[in-house]
Amino acid sequence: MSGFAVRTDLALEVRESIDEEEQSLRGVEVEEYTYQKENIHVTKVRIDTKNAAKAMGKPMGIYVTMEAPNMTDEDEGFHKEISACMAKELKGLLPKKEGEQSFLVVGLGNREVTADSLGPKVVDNLFITRHVIKTYGYAAYNRERMNQISSIEPGVMAKTGMETAEIVKGIIGETTPDVIIAVDALASRSTKRLNRTIQITDSGIWPGSGVGNHRNALTRESLGIPVIAVGIPTVVDAATIVGDAFEKLMEDESRKGNRFECLKFWDQHHTLYSQLNNMYMTGKDIDAVIKRVSFTVSEGINMALEQVEE
Repeated sequence: MSGFAVRTDLALEVRESIDEEEQSLRGVEVEEYTYQKENIHVTKVRIDTKNAAKAMGKPMGIYVTMEAPNMTDEDEGFHKEISACMAKELKGLLPKKEGEQSFLVVGLGNREVTADSLGPKVVDNLFITRHVIKTYGYAAYNRERMNQISSIEPGVMAKTGMETAEIVKGIIGETTPDVIIAVDALASRSTKRLNRTIQITDSGIWPGSGVGNHRNALTRESLGIPVIAVGIPTVVDAATIVGDAFEKLMEDESRKGNRFECLKFWDQHHTLYSQLNNMYMTGKDIDAVIKRVSFTVSEGINMALEQVEE
């Protein structure tokens, strides 16, 4: 299967793809635990060294992956239990600081492309407070202390003519937030994780990297303040689907003694499969799914930012 360049934004999947003899890679720590009641499995991958980052193809930082198989199911409660768990994990990555903080939530993606509209849809449901606090003070919410929340939907370069990083830098200069939370749709290498996985990382984000459309990074180094990235995989590389199906076929045929014929077929046709690397697939019910999961993510962010650290 060497003809495929599998693309994924999930650090968990990169870790899984490493050969067994490299599983003890120095500089990479993996912790797993489960929220039993909510049926959410969490894998926390910590990349501590430059060598490990190079081997993983991911920047140094902490990557929290929450796998929630029920996240796409219809739920009148909008999966509040998932939002609560996400809020807990998100708060664990936020910089610790006493007193109020100012947060800028950046909704990345294209609102007009359903599978890429997660960021803008999350922004729609956020509890925005900065403008009210600036005008009326904390008394407007009957509180003595409160975090300031603002948001921006920067759109895509084809419409604005500007890099997202350029827009965000300009906003930082004017509003001076303490932390940025960037929300974006991701790419997965597994159809089982589509719309059922939330990744949270303190390493920032490279918009469009999962589908090979690299833009300037949103990171602490490039923006000067901490950047927490939140994402859900909504697309999978079409070549990956074909490759996985072919691997399964080869396994079945090998048991029948026909592996040589499969390898011969692969040698003849692998170039056709590699052409699928520019195609990405999503579920047929992506409209309804994005509506549900975007609300789940926005509620998780609202819960995480609601309380001021003492």
